[in-house]
Amino acid sequence: MGEKLCPKIILEGTRLTCKTEIAFALNEHPRVVGPRKYRYHSPIISAEWCAFTNYPWGRGLINFNPDEEELAMETYRTWAHLFELLRYYSWMVDRFHLSTIMYQWMEHQKHYDFTWLEERLLALNFRLVFCTRSEDSFKVAREERLKVSGNPTQYDDLGKFIEEQACMHELVATSRLPSVEVDVSDDNVNRVVDTIADWLRASGGLYIND
Repeated sequence: MGEKLCPKIILEGTRLTCKTEIAFALNEHPRVVGPRKYRYHSPIISAEWCAFTNYPWGRGLINFNPDEEELAMETYRTWAHLFELLRYYSWMVDRFHLSTIMYQWMEHQKHYDFTWLEERLLALNFRLVFCTRSEDSFKVAREERLKVSGNPTQYDDLGKFIEEQACMHELVATSRLPSVEVDVSDDNVNRVVDTIADWLRASGGLYIND
């Protein structure tokens, strides 16, 4: 029996950067999770889940209100502990702490220091994938998303997405986690996933070394 594949990947980036599509594709990529003769469920989690409110598109781990800060931090502590308990499993995370830092700074001018979290993630060999697209490609991406979105108004202001992407660039640059930036301007998810798979193998991101 060979080494056990257990990659741990956080996908970050603003909306319309194919993060969810990439997460699903990574979870079925034979060079990332191994060959599969049948399809089974693997965890894809997200800080974007609006689990703090009892209505659609409400608040959650990214866009929480100031009075929900402790709820958000306890949730991050819980996720970190679960990752540590299940360290020999693969995890795909569709937005996480950098999105929280970005949102809370841009909306409330409050900076959250997640050094403690990154230290725990680093010990588990978590990797960061930053999904970006060119400014002129956001419009086409929005047109495609509006065909399926249940909340189309969230895509009205593309200028905000461009500002968020610039902010995220700075956050990724200062993160302690090993990272790679992938350009999704052509919406070619297969190409992007192959690039990530190559990077994971070359950088030692597929296994845990005890």
